[in-house]
Amino acid sequence: MDSAVHMAGIKPEDSETAGPQTLAATAAELSVILPSFNEAANIPILVDLLDKALAGIAWEAIVVDDNSPDGTTEVARKIAQSDSRVRVIRRIGRRGLSGACVEGILSSSAPYVAVMDADLQHDETLLPKMLAELRTGEADLVVASRKVAGGTVGEGLSSIRAWGSNIANGLAQKLLNVTLSDPMSGFFMVRRDKAEEIAPKLSPQGFKILLDLVSSAGGALRIKELPFTFRERQHGESKLDTLVTLDYFGLLLAKYFGDVVSVRFLMFGLVGASGLFVHLAALRVFLLGGLEFNFAQTAASFVAMTSNFFLNNQLTYRDRRLHGLRVLIGLVTFYAVCSVGVLANVGVANLIYADPAYWWFAGTAGAIMGAVWNYAASSALTWRKS
Repeated sequence: MDSAVHMAGIKPEDSETAGPQTLAATAAELSVILPSFNEAANIPILVDLLDKALAGIAWEAIVVDDNSPDGTTEVARKIAQSDSRVRVIRRIGRRGLSGACVEGILSSSAPYVAVMDADLQHDETLLPKMLAELRTGEADLVVASRKVAGGTVGEGLSSIRAWGSNIANGLAQKLLNVTLSDPMSGFFMVRRDKAEEIAPKLSPQGFKILLDLVSSAGGALRIKELPFTFRERQHGESKLDTLVTLDYFGLLLAKYFGDVVSVRFLMFGLVGASGLFVHLAALRVFLLGGLEFNFAQTAASFVAMTSNFFLNNQLTYRDRRLHGLRVLIGLVTFYAVCSVGVLANVGVANLIYADPAYWWFAGTAGAIMGAVWNYAASSALTWRKS
């Protein structure tokens, strides 16, 4: 009762006389999902901004925090103790913006849910306009776009990040036939029932939940775009890094091939492909250093495996990332897994290799078998769920 009374603005002395119909009518109409990591300084400011921007609207904020070391969860819970419109989900052993957004959306009972960054770069004053568009019943999804007339990246992106964002937008539009002007936007509002329908198809990994949502819907969503200006970050640091680029390409490929394989497997494959270049470079260095080929090949293999391990630890399994002594233990198990993978590769290739004319087929089958083994075994042993 306290939550409904608070959101409705009913005075405590009047709450006892407020009937069930009154209280039911004041349940949250809008849930604002705030995925966060190290945003302790921004959460109090953002809640105040939401309070002003959503005056007259029954709303709630759901902070989904990935166990931030800066105390974001504690800060949000302190606010929640005095403001029942704020709820907190603390995720342990799980990382990633997309997964946080999905969990936040599924925890809501409001008819509409909005997703926005907790770093103050998204314009909260646009939320009432987005809600008004959904209320008309003529749209299922409203996207805040930097690319439509009136929208701009403002000072929120560096020139390099703006350039990269444009390329990513173009790839999404061409490969996935996404008609959005700004599929890289992380600021949108959607009918919760529609999001619930699509949720089983969404990837918990990655950072581009909107692109995943739209591509997974297969054209079933009625979309409206509104212009907005991307603001400059005031506190904290950006969570984007160069490894996120690989993560994004993994999502593109997964959706392009109809989710036949998981994003994580594609990430594992991309890292493995990078290992080939590392292997060749290391092999060249060892040969120039005077090592015999067999020794040079063996040493280069371990260099490539080491590179693959650390890339996978940073990117593919970022939600299960190993730290401290577990990194060394994980590296040893990864060596063991990949060594068995070589045997699987050669074994399958030999079974298939009957005609020299089909050497390429035998080699490919062996490589695929080795990759599948390495992925399955390393997921279960090196980066097993705790």
